[in-house]
Parts: sequence; C-alpha cells; structure tokens
Amino acid sequence: MTNMDMSQYLGAFLDESTENLQNLNDLLLSLEKSRSDDGCVNEIFRIAHTLKGMSSTMGFEVMAHLTHAMEDMLDLVRKGQFALRDEDISILFKCLDALTAMVEAIRGGGDDHTPEGESLPKALHARISAAQASGKAARGREEEKRAVMSDQEREWILEAKEQGMDVFEIRVALDPSCMLKAARAYMVVSRAGELGEIIRTVPPVEELEKEAFDEAFILCMATHELPDKVQQALSNISEVRTVEMTRLEGHQALETASDSRNLLEPVRSEDAEGGPEERDPVAETARAQATEAVKRTGRTVRVDIGRLDKLMNLVGELVIGRARIERLAMEAKLKAFEEPLSQLGRISGEIQELVTKLRMVPVSFVFDRFPRLVRDLSKNMGKEVRLTIEGKETELDRTVIDEIGDPMVHLIRNCLDHGIERPEDRKRMGKPREGEIYIAAYQEGNGVIIEVRDDGKGIDPAKIRAKALEKGIINRDEAQSMTDEELIRLVLLPGFSTAEEVTDLSGRGVGMDAVKSKVESLGGQFQIESKVGEGTRVLIRLPLTLAIVLALLIRVGNETYAISLENVEETLLVNKDDIKYVHGTPVTNVRGEILSLKDLAGILGTEVNREAIEEHPVVVVRSGRTRIGFIVDELVGQQEIVIKPLGKLLAKVRGMAGATILGDGNVALILDVASLHGR
Repeated sequence: MTNMDMSQYLGAFLDESTENLQNLNDLLLSLEKSRSDDGCVNEIFRIAHTLKGMSSTMGFEVMAHLTHAMEDMLDLVRKGQFALRDEDISILFKCLDALTAMVEAIRGGGDDHTPEGESLPKALHARISAAQASGKAARGREEEKRAVMSDQEREWILEAKEQGMDVFEIRVALDPSCMLKAARAYMVVSRAGELGEIIRTVPPVEELEKEAFDEAFILCMATHELPDKVQQALSNISEVRTVEMTRLEGHQALETASDSRNLLEPVRSEDAEGGPEERDPVAETARAQATEAVKRTGRTVRVDIGRLDKLMNLVGELVIGRARIERLAMEAKLKAFEEPLSQLGRISGEIQELVTKLRMVPVSFVFDRFPRLVRDLSKNMGKEVRLTIEGKETELDRTVIDEIGDPMVHLIRNCLDHGIERPEDRKRMGKPREGEIYIAAYQEGNGVIIEVRDDGKGIDPAKIRAKALEKGIINRDEAQSMTDEELIRLVLLPGFSTAEEVTDLSGRGVGMDAVKSKVESLGGQFQIESKVGEGTRVLIRLPLTLAIVLALLIRVGNETYAISLENVEETLLVNKDDIKYVHGTPVTNVRGEILSLKDLAGILGTEVNREAIEEHPVVVVRSGRTRIGFIVDELVGQQEIVIKPLGKLLAKVRGMAGATILGDGNVALILDVASLHGR
C-alpha cells in the first residue's frame, strides 16, 4: 500500500470491482460466441484497464499485474494482430476466476497473493510473445501504409495556408504512469481546438477515446496563434510529458515527418463540406457523455444492506405503533383523532412502500451467474446447451434474492445432469443436438413467479415407482393407485434420487427436497411438472418481500393466528350438513369440486367445542397443485403485519413461520401453510 491511508476507499473498490467482474463474465460469454465482436473486445479491454488502475491505486500489485497482462493481449486483438482461439478464451476465464478469488480474499481481510496471480500473467505473455514474433514484419508494413495522408487532408492544409494560417504537426507524449490516457488526450484535443483548426489526429479521436495508443499521439492543426503559445497551453495540461511542434511548409512535409512517428491510422477521406467543422460534434458528444456520466454518479449512493435492514425494522415498529393507536382511538371513540390518524396512516404507508422499494433488487443479481455456470458444466459433461433468460429486470426483496441463489443452482444442475441428453442421444431421438434451458421471472399479483424449464428427457414415473418400491417408500397397492403427478412429487422427498451412480452433480439424494424446503421457508410455493421425452418445468412462487406483508387474522380457540394472504385462495362459510367423510377425511363440495378439510384446532392441539355451531369458517389455501380448507373458529380480518423471527429455540417448530405484534399489543403466531398441509 502507499503512504496514504487507502482503507477508507476499500469498500468502494470492492463494490466497483465486483460489478466490473460481473460485466467481464457476461462479455467473455458473448465473446466466446462471436470472436469478431470488436465492441465486446473493446469493452473487455476497458474493464481490464479500469481494474488495473483501481488495484494499482489501492496497492494490490498482483491484481494490477494480472489485469495489465490481460490488457496487453486484448490490445493486440483490437489491433488485429492476435486472433483469439478456444485456449485464449479459457485463459481469460481463468483470469476472471482468479480476479474474483482475489476480490473475495481482500473482502475477507486478506490480500491478492494467489498462485494464479503469478502463473496466469506468464501464460498470457507467452501467447503475446508468440503473436508478436509472427506479426512484427506485417505490422511494420501496415503502419507505413497507414501513415499516408489523404487527398482531402492535403487540400485542407493548402486552404489553411491560403488563409494565412500556420500548419503544425504536434507530437504529444503522456507520462508513462498516466492512468487516464483517454481523458488526457481529450483535454489536449479540446485545448488545441480552442487555439485553431484540427485537421487530423493520429490515431483518430474515436481511437483516442478508447485509449488505442501507447504513450504518444499526433495532432495536425492550423492556427493563427504563435507556436510558443500553443506549446505552452498544451504543456500545462496535467500528465503531458512533452509537446514537440514541427511547422509544415507544404503538404509533402507531413508525409515525410509522419514516416518516423508511431502513427496508427489516418482519418478517412470525406467531402470538402465536412471539413474541420466535423471535429466539433465528436468533441461535443464526448463532453456531453462525460458530463452525463458524472451527473449519474452524483445521483446515486451505495448503502450498506445492514442500514436498510435497520430502517425496515424501524418502519415495522412504526406500523405496529400506528395499529395500536388506531385501535385505542377506535375503542375510546375519539373522533378528533380520525383525521390525524388518517394522515399518519398515509405517511407511514408511503414510507413503508419507499423502504420496501429501496430493498428491491433485480433477479439479474442471481440470474447473471447462470450463463457461466451452464457453460462450464455443459463443457465438462460433453453436452450442448443453449440458455435463455427472460425477465431479469423483475425485482425481489434483497433478503429473498440472497436466499434463492443456491436453490436455483440446484435446479439448473438437475436440468443439466438429469434432463438434457447428450448430443448423439438427442439426434437419435429426433431432437436438435443443442438442448435448451429456459429461465424466466415475472410478477404475478403480490408475488414473483420463477420458471425453470428444459427440453430434456423428463421425469419417468415408472422409474420413480420402481425406485420408491425398492426403498420401501410406498407399498405395491399404493404404487398401483398413484397417478403420474403423485409419483413425480416423490422426487421432492428427502434423500430420494433416481441417479444410477453418484457423480459430482447428483446421486446423493439432495437437491429437489432442499429446493422445496428453502422455497417454503421463504413463504413461497413450489410446483413441478414433467413429461417423458419432452422435459421438465418447475414453478416457484415467491413473495415480493419478507418484512411487512398483508395477512388474514383468524381465531382458533382463544388464540389469534395470522396467515399470509399470498397463501390464501378464498374464505368460505361451510354448513355443518355439507361436510361429508371419505375414508375418514372430511370433505365438502365447492362449486362442483371436492375440497378436503382439516380442523386447524386438531393440528395445533387446541381444545374447542363446536357441537352447537352450524356454520364453520373455512380458509382455503393452496400448496403446489393441492387445495385444502382449514376449519377455524373466526375470520378476524385482514391486517398488515410485521414478521418477527421466533429465535433459535423455536425456529425449528413445524407449522410456524414467525410471529407478529397485533394492534392490541398481543403476540400472534404466523402459520406456515406448507408444513401444516402435510400434518
């Protein structure tokens, strides 16, 4: 590290580096598909350059050395002196992984020293040296050809002479340690443009903006100013090392002088009408873009998630306090409180909505890691897979986003291992060699649906039946009576696996049950559909936020409970005479469909006496494709509730998702519908 204390900038460095590495991952995936994409190469070069500058400034020299080596290779690619091959792309991916590991090590309090940090630059430079040796002669001939001036530019020089202007060739060399070459070059060009007319730059302005030059570049300009004034003005710009000016007496002189310079590319010939004035729009556009970037940076601020959590907790307390005041005012029948309470409710509601939105994060935060995951796994397994992702802009609460990543990885691994067939097998079955995995996210009501689908071999109910019989999960009578859908749901049981052998990806009996458990712990719902030979489709429904939700309050015995409205389909009043029994299970007919009933008092172990009650309130909930009605004593009403965790001692109690404080100050337990359904 330098003498200056850089620790205050470490957080910003880590955040910026993580963001740049994610972009680098996406760009490398695109580059692998289209090696000729110059825009992609330029953007990767820019990211490598940015990471080099930031890491060098922070004193992480290993990271700076690696990104500098990447920059060297990509610079040759940009100049057309190096053609990327599969092994080069693989090396760049290894560089990405090494940089990611360095950033995580630094985040954990370590440093950037890794074995890869030493070996990868050597591998890159070995590739660079080979390319430079083979292309050196060709580059010399190309540079000589590029140095020739166009007829239009010669004509502009003659016109300037006729108007009494002097024409100079100015060679500007920047300091070798300059980190922002493009910015310095832009300042030089802008200052020169204020003192005269710029005829050409070598390389062109577009290349200067991309930093596609070494330490020096050349301007040709016509001016009425004295050469000392021009030289002084350009020399005063920070990080400009030298300014060499040569007066051109004729248009041939520029060609003679140019042969000895490191000229990269001339400006293309253009019509006489679009002469020097056409430099201004370029400069203005660059200036406008830079200004807009600065404005955007000034309008955003990074906030630690811990502060947002604390803010959400305070908003939760505000909601509870508001509910208690409203209840007390209603019981005391204080009409004077109605208007201020209404205003307080509106303000607290807007604050709650704003804080909720502040915590919302696009699902791209999770989805962006999947293209690389699919690429690496499919290559290792010898499968050809096309990944399609839609709805990355859909937003979820940061807490949900943090928890859903691992379950999604399980699903994708299952698609690749169990679903997608090998290319030769797909061809034999009449399918395209390339399999498809489709991931989508979209909002529906107050929740978000995440869909994961593949066009592989699907789940075979017959194979599940045989495996379940073998493991003793079901008996022969059950095996014969179970539908295909019921058999497919067996894959969600803990420890159930149809894999013939244990691999790195599957066969240990973990996966789908872990996904289902995680989704249900988040208050979500899990559904799986499959057809043999056509593929498998998994639907996950998740709540937008886990902090403050709208709930239905119910009473069972003397206790009040809450059920998230996400899980409630409808409420009914069922007449005592309409309840029938099928194999000991109470059912009723609702609009022509049979609805299974369960007494919530029995499940919760609460003693109640309903002998004299003729109509029973019923809460209809859905778990997957199954609907069930819970018989309760009273439907209290809807209310916004703040979910509070139960703590370590009660966290594993089945059927309970948390607790909340009601308007009267009492605590109500929040029921976990998914786990109650199976009891």
